[in-house]
Amino acid sequence: MKILVCISNVPDTTSKINFSPDNKEFVSAGLQYIINPYDEIALTRALELTESAGGTVTVINVGDASTEPTIRKALAIGANDAVRVNAAPRDAWFVASQIVAFAKSGNYDLVLTGRESIDYNGSQVAAMLGELLDTPSVSICKSLNIIDGKAVLEREIEGGKEVIHCPLPIVVSATEGMAEPRIPNMRGIMSARTKPLQVVDPSEVPSFTTVLGYDKPSARSQVQLVESDQTDQLVGMLHTIAKVI
Repeated sequence: MKILVCISNVPDTTSKINFSPDNKEFVSAGLQYIINPYDEIALTRALELTESAGGTVTVINVGDASTEPTIRKALAIGANDAVRVNAAPRDAWFVASQIVAFAKSGNYDLVLTGRESIDYNGSQVAAMLGELLDTPSVSICKSLNIIDGKAVLEREIEGGKEVIHCPLPIVVSATEGMAEPRIPNMRGIMSARTKPLQVVDPSEVPSFTTVLGYDKPSARSQVQLVESDQTDQLVGMLHTIAKVI
């Protein structure tokens, strides 16, 4: 089985996010970057599948050379090899197009992503990959198994769960519950240094989006306590303060 796992290079969840004075650019200086946590779940499940049934796991990232430490971590976790598309990720369409340009010649049985990246939270790439590769895609899956050559997927839906059986190849986006992310051991870290990391040039694709600016959420107001017997005051606050917030 050949599996391609798409990984994003995202700021650590504890990072303090800043923008340029004109709010036109994201300031990345001084930030610690990690593998997108949802992508790490997808990577772990891919490794579990190949360990039980055989096969290879390739990770792919769209980014410049600064993303290579993140890619090497994915290799240390257990991926067999890696590909970096040498371009800054503009938007989901651009990223999906670059991945497809590489994946079309790979004959992959599975293409896995996380449900979303924790920086932009778009949840778009997996569906775009399915459309551009002309294969089924199932998003936000809590479990993935391969049984008799078919993917068996479980998703949470309102009031219950949904089980889907789908032939391969397929694109799947992972969420919590599909696997428990692994911590690379010393052997994995050492072997990651020698595993293949292929750098490919980006494909030309049209741009359909423009970033007009960035902005931070409004600061949260302080908690206001109301005595238990002051119901009129509470109702008044709900009609005025809470409504504004």
